[in-house]
This record gives sequence, structure tokens and C-alpha cells, in this order.
Amino acid sequence: MLRWFPWKQLIGRLARSRGLIDPVKLLSRLESFAQPLEVKEPLELLRAGLVFHARGLLNSSAIQYNLDWIWPFWVERQYDPYDDAFLPRAFSVTHVNLTHRNWTAVGLPDFPALPIVDPRGLVTPLWDGWSLDAWIIDEAGHCLVPSRADRSSQSLDLEGGIAVLTTVEDQGLHLESRVELRRAEHGAELCLTFEGTSDDRPAHLVAALRPYNPEGVSFIHHIELSSGRDGWSIDHRPAVRLDPPVEIHKLSSYHRGDVRAHLHEPEDEADGHIECRVGMATAAALYRLQPTRSRILRLVLPLRRPAHVHRPRPGASPAAQWRVGRDDPPSAGSSEPTWSDVLETCPGFETPDSDQRFLYDAAVRTLILHSPDDVYPGPYTYLRFWFRDAAFILDGLLCLGLFDRVERVLDTFPARQTRKGHFLSQEGEWDSNGEALWILERACRLSGRRPKEAWRTAIRKSARWIGDMRMPRDGSLYAGLLPAGFSAEHLGPNDYYYWDDFWSVKGLRCAARLLADLGGPKDAAWCLAEAADLEQAIDRSLDQVRQRLGRPAVPASPHRRLDAGVIGSLAAGYPLALWSPTDPRLLDSVEFLLKCCFVAGGFFQDMIHSGINPYLTLHVAQVLQRAGDPRAAQLTATVAGLASPTGQWPEAVHPRTGGGCMGDGQHAWAAAEWILLLRNSFVREEDEGLVLAAGMTERWADGGRRSFGPTPTSWGPITVTVEAASESPETGAVRISWHGDWRGEEPAVSVQPMGRVAQRASTTGRHGSIVIPAADAQRLLEVPR
Repeated sequence: MLRWFPWKQLIGRLARSRGLIDPVKLLSRLESFAQPLEVKEPLELLRAGLVFHARGLLNSSAIQYNLDWIWPFWVERQYDPYDDAFLPRAFSVTHVNLTHRNWTAVGLPDFPALPIVDPRGLVTPLWDGWSLDAWIIDEAGHCLVPSRADRSSQSLDLEGGIAVLTTVEDQGLHLESRVELRRAEHGAELCLTFEGTSDDRPAHLVAALRPYNPEGVSFIHHIELSSGRDGWSIDHRPAVRLDPPVEIHKLSSYHRGDVRAHLHEPEDEADGHIECRVGMATAAALYRLQPTRSRILRLVLPLRRPAHVHRPRPGASPAAQWRVGRDDPPSAGSSEPTWSDVLETCPGFETPDSDQRFLYDAAVRTLILHSPDDVYPGPYTYLRFWFRDAAFILDGLLCLGLFDRVERVLDTFPARQTRKGHFLSQEGEWDSNGEALWILERACRLSGRRPKEAWRTAIRKSARWIGDMRMPRDGSLYAGLLPAGFSAEHLGPNDYYYWDDFWSVKGLRCAARLLADLGGPKDAAWCLAEAADLEQAIDRSLDQVRQRLGRPAVPASPHRRLDAGVIGSLAAGYPLALWSPTDPRLLDSVEFLLKCCFVAGGFFQDMIHSGINPYLTLHVAQVLQRAGDPRAAQLTATVAGLASPTGQWPEAVHPRTGGGCMGDGQHAWAAAEWILLLRNSFVREEDEGLVLAAGMTERWADGGRRSFGPTPTSWGPITVTVEAASESPETGAVRISWHGDWRGEEPAVSVQPMGRVAQRASTTGRHGSIVIPAADAQRLLEVPR
């Protein structure tokens, strides 16, 4: 009855009777811009968009009418008409962070809570929650506010863990902060240390409780100072310990304005607790500063897990449910792994380039933080699971040798599969099965472990699902391909994306190898035949597209012209290696992107992201490096320059502000791509064997030692070293050596410095080396491909 009821006519008529646009007609018009799809819009994308813009609607009401408040860094910049980040707001119904989406998570291995710190030291302890800040105010009313300061610096301290350090100063006032998560007897404690100094006048160091975070408003309704003046209860939960006890305490509600406006008023009885119906309560704890004498303030937030963990939405992380409080239940915190425990198995990376080394160290820790029990692309906006992101992040973890960490995520895959065999993380994504099968097989190949019997049914169903989903073989442009979908939503509206098809071909081949290892020769043979048939369908489609475009470059889909969506078609080269490194279709696609879709040296995604994508720029670099094109080094340098001072990349970078403009402010996928590019610069796998030193440029001939490993390969772990050839009579000669711990037959090894033809190297057992003459080493970038 619900199907037959004329809902569309009723809703349309009701809207027109009120003078409103017909929503049914509007949706129909929107759908006409895309290819037909049974799933009109993935529910998860709709849900995320509604939540995002619901906050934006709150921001539009809370911020622009209260610009005398102290707001987060992004607001102070985005609302400043003299700043590059300024955005006019006249017709913007929602106000969201589009210019400085940057933050850094602090945490511990295998500990799901991920507090974040913004570029000016604002700390958000809980997912989507309120924040803590620190200021200094002198008696004349001048206030050093990090989000407004002109001079600031931030760094990441990796000694013994992860700590974010922030320093700001102005007119003789200096403020330093350190934020880190530490193990505690019953879980963990978030520790904030603030040190304030005034050069020449009395002032106050201020700890401030703020009803917002790097995305915008986050409500606080009730604040109460403890009887010992050494802690805050927030919304009736003990939350923050203050050391030393507060000397002066001030509170304010929304209608009284920001607590900043009341700091010089005397404390009264009302400043013990406050209730704000709007949810914009603020608090400040003040501590006297004597001239030239620094003072230290410590805030501690114990973190506890709720008694019953549930996932609030499909794919969401339990980390989103962590709370602060003193009544932590007992936990086995002492048995949790330490940073040294986890890092000791990771490959060493030695290089004279301190920036590259720092970015590598930061990226390794980012991947470890974002894989506590599942794997997540970010600590805030993307704190949930997607197969697409997971495949690349898990590949990064595999190349670090963290097999057990990867395996526990892979063990969750069968439970994420539908009855029909679809590995589902959001509706309408047709690439996920290929990605799941690829990473399952890659994990087995790099670790040398056999696939688990418990995976057999999921693998078989997944491969069959790909075959069942293919379009009819009717002679159309998309005959035999996967249906129109939203798989990589940044490629545009739903369409017949070649991205889905490439992943499916690779997934079928991987399924064949997995099923063969599990003793299923018939299923394996079917997978290989289906992969070959799908690959032929792709080739037939691309032949027609080539005739239409007049060039071999591969558009995002059969119907599309060449645009930024071409980036998805590079999957045939990286990471899937379906095509040879010098396939004209691949190289012409790269040439189009470099000419038409790059801004400031990085790939600019016009669609949705509207920013420079560090991780997709590295995809282009991988294809170029695989082809021996020296331009890969330039792209690598560009991405290094896009990193924040704490060594993090947002999903997309604003071309004017250099801040994040899309997605999570700490993009774990980008961190994985950095690790994978560095690793492939030293050793890359091709079907026939290993290719060494593909990332070697003229900078590697500077006499400094560079080394990476041991890193896993299909034949076993290998360490590759590039250094001055001391045994050579020529000054400037370079020796490339390697040591492999092969599990069986030795691989074929070739050495291919960037810009040079590969040289097949002879090996003796587990060792090998080759010397590049000085003249060749100094002219690497001058040698034509």
C-alpha cells in the first residue's frame, strides 16, 4: 500500500500550495545529471551531510552575531575580511570550516580515544565535543589569545610517544602548551600543560572551557567548580582536574556573553556553577602571573569507556563514545602495548633529508593511532570505516610489517558482508569488493601466511557478487562493466566508473589466488575467467572512448570528457599494476592531469573537494615513478611542503590559506600514501620481481646514506641502501645494495634509478649490490626516458 500511495503527487502539491518549490521535481532534475542508479544517494553520505550542515546551521546563528567572543582559529580567519580565508556569508545558510581544517590527534597504541589539537593549541578531548584553551590577560585588558595571535608555532614531539607543542607570543606575553595522552592505572589520562610568562607586567594565566571545536559549536549546558576548586564538572559529569586549584573563577552563559568579557570582574557566589539553556556556557580559571616569572598549569582528563559499547551508526567507531570522568572502571591498561613495542617492528628509514624523515615518523604513528581495533581515515570527521580508505591504510601497515594489526581488521571483513556477498560500508559503492579481496590477498602475500579458512566463504561470495553485478553484454559503452555507482564520490555523480572495473578485475585475480591456496581450484578458475572477461569489456569500452576523444587518456567513465575525474583511472597503474608502467593510456592520462588539473604543483580536485589533494598527488607521483619519470620527485616535494608543522595532511588543501578545506584535518590515507611512496622509492614489486631505487634522483648522489627496511615483499623482507661507493675510484659514484631474507626462491632484482633504463642485477643468495658511475649518478634527471 505504501508503494502504491501517491506520495510524490501529495508532497509536490502540498509544497506548491505553500508557494514552495516542488521537492520531488527538484530531485528529479538533480538525478538527470547522473546515470541511472538503483541507489539514488548513499544513505551514509546523506546522513553525514545532514549532520555536517546541521552544525553549520547552528554556527550561522551562534558565530556571526557574537564576533566579540573568542572563537577557534578557523573562525577568526574565515570571518576576517582582510584574511585570505575570508568567505562572504550573504547567501550561505550554513557556516562551516572550509579554510583551516587542520588538527592533530594525540593517543596511544590500541587505545581508541583520539583527542585532537587544532593549529593554535585548542584541545578537543572527546569526539565532537567541547574544547579547552588557554590565554594570558594583563591588568590593562590586553589578552594573548592563540586563535588571534599573529606569531605562533606548533610542533610534534615524538620522543617516547606523541605530544603536540604550541607556542604563541605577543607584546611581552608568552604562552606554551603541551598536549599528550598517557597511560593511567585505569585507562588513560589526557594531560594538558600550559606555561605562561609575562615579561614586564602583572597578568593572569587563564584556562578556558569553550563550547565549540574545530568544526563549530558543541554545546555545554552546565558547568560547576568542585568544592576544592580543583576541577570542573561539565554537564553533571566530573571532567577536568585543575592543578593548582583555581585562584579566580568566572562563568558566563550565552545571554551574558563570552566569559572573556567578565575576566576583570570580581568573583562572586554565582561563579561556582552555571546553567545555560542555550548550551553556550563558558568558564575561565585564572592564575596570577608575576613579571618575568613563568607559571605552570596542568589540566588532566581521565578517559573511560562506557559500560556497553555500541556503534551509533553503521561503520562508526566506538572511539566516538569515550567519556571523561573519574569513575573509570578497572582495565588492563598496563598490558597495553607501548610505542616502543609497536615501532620496533617497523622498517627503519635513514636519509639526510630531515623533513622526509620527520614526515615518515609522523605518518607511521598516524597509521598506528588510527588502527586500534578497526581502521579509520581520520580522528574526527572520518572516524568510521570505509573499505576504500581501509585498503590503502592497511597496505601502508603491511609495508611496515604490522601483520597482526592488519589481520585483526581483516578478520572483521566477513561480518561486514551482505548475504549476497557485497562488502558494504556505504550503499552504491561497487569498488569495495575488489578492494577487500586485494588487501586480503596482499596481506597473505606480504606476510607469507596462508588465507584463513574462515575467510573462504566471504571470498567466494565476494567474487560471485562482482560477476552478478556486471551490466548486460549488449554492445553499449558500458557493456559488461559494473553498474553506475557512487564508489569514489569525489569523481562526480553516479556513473559507470572505470575505477570500479579496475578494482573488480584485480579483486577477481586476487580471489583466484586466495581460493587456490584454500584448495578451491574450480572457484579459482572461474575467478580468472571472469577477470579476463571483465578486462576485455573494459578494453572494448576504452577503444570506443579513444575514438571519441582522439587520444588514449582514460576518462572517469565511458560517457565523460576528460576532467579531474581521470585521477580515478590511474588505479590501473597504481596501486593495481594492471597495465605496464609505460602503457600509453596511463601516461596520457597523467599528462592530461598535469596540464589541466594541477595547482601550485599539486593535483587540484575540482569536484566536491575543490582543493589540492596530497594523497591523490602521490597517486600521480607513483605512476610517474613507476614509469621512471623524474617529475615524480617534484610531486613528492610538493606534498612534503603541504604538510602541517605537525607532519599531517588534510584530505584537501586550500590553495590560498594552505589549510585544510575538505574532509578530516588529519587524513590517515594521505599518511599511508607517504609511507607507500617512500617504500616504493627503494623497493617496488612487479610480477616478475623487485625493482630497486626507482625513486633515486640526483639528490641521492650527494654522498649521504639512504636506507629503508626491512620491509615485506612477496618473497620476504628486504633492506635497500643507497650510499657513496667508497670502493670505487670515482668520486661521486653511488652503490645500491640490498639484503633480503627470502622465504623461498630468490626474486629477480632490477635496479632502475629515476630516469634510467632498468639494469638486471646479479644476486648472491640474500645479498646484492650495483655501482652507478659518478657521471650517471650526477645526470639522473637529464637522461631521457
